[in-house]
Amino acid sequence: MAVRLSPGLCSVTLRALSPADVVSVAAAGQLELIEWGGDVHVPVDDLGRAREVRARTEDAGLEVCSYGSYFGRGEATDFEPVLATAIALGAPRIRVWAGAQGSAATDPAGRAWVIAELRAAAELAAAAGVELALEYHPNTLTDTAASTLALLDEVGRGFVTYWQPPVGEPDAEALSSLRTVLDRMVTVHVFSWWPERERLALRDRDQLWRDICGLLATGAPRSVVPLLLEFVSDDDPAALRRDATTLRELIAAADG
Repeated sequence: MAVRLSPGLCSVTLRALSPADVVSVAAAGQLELIEWGGDVHVPVDDLGRAREVRARTEDAGLEVCSYGSYFGRGEATDFEPVLATAIALGAPRIRVWAGAQGSAATDPAGRAWVIAELRAAAELAAAAGVELALEYHPNTLTDTAASTLALLDEVGRGFVTYWQPPVGEPDAEALSSLRTVLDRMVTVHVFSWWPERERLALRDRDQLWRDICGLLATGAPRSVVPLLLEFVSDDDPAALRRDATTLRELIAAADG
């Protein structure tokens, strides 16, 4: 199956900008998609803002690919307002979190609580035709590829996952983690941090991202995989535009 890699951005990359300016930067960078964050740009339960942001995005020829919520981290325990906001935004998918502790540090009771929260959210989302995807992140139950697959199996109900390069891992280990979750992965967060959280230009980890794009283009199970830029150097719109150019070049090379 041919896989199309679609370039976009997470709006949290540009938290200091208004939604209108985020749309302008994305359009100038020739991106296709935006994941709108639920912390600043599209707050939970502000349905008027969600509809306005959706209209701005679509008017610019861009697509809302997902709603980046913080449900599951303890900030919000009621999923219904999150779902209503995503629907008003026109988001087909909601990113949710698997707790706020790492898999090794979470006791059985804490794990059971996270699973119950996710299952309850999944019932509501399924009824609305909205997909739920887990954030792949340190200090959660999805902090490794193995723990992510285990949680997906426990939660069930068609949950899928995001993926991003684990911070501090060499290229070979990062690619191995992607291969492990590839069949259940729907979206990649794209950034260039090395050796830890130092933010570099995307081209500074060019080989890693060439390998990632090549793997996705040939092995991803979905026809479209969003590649969303996140956390560029100094949160600078100019850095976003620079990395957008690099990302489009990487996608073109993977398409061959």
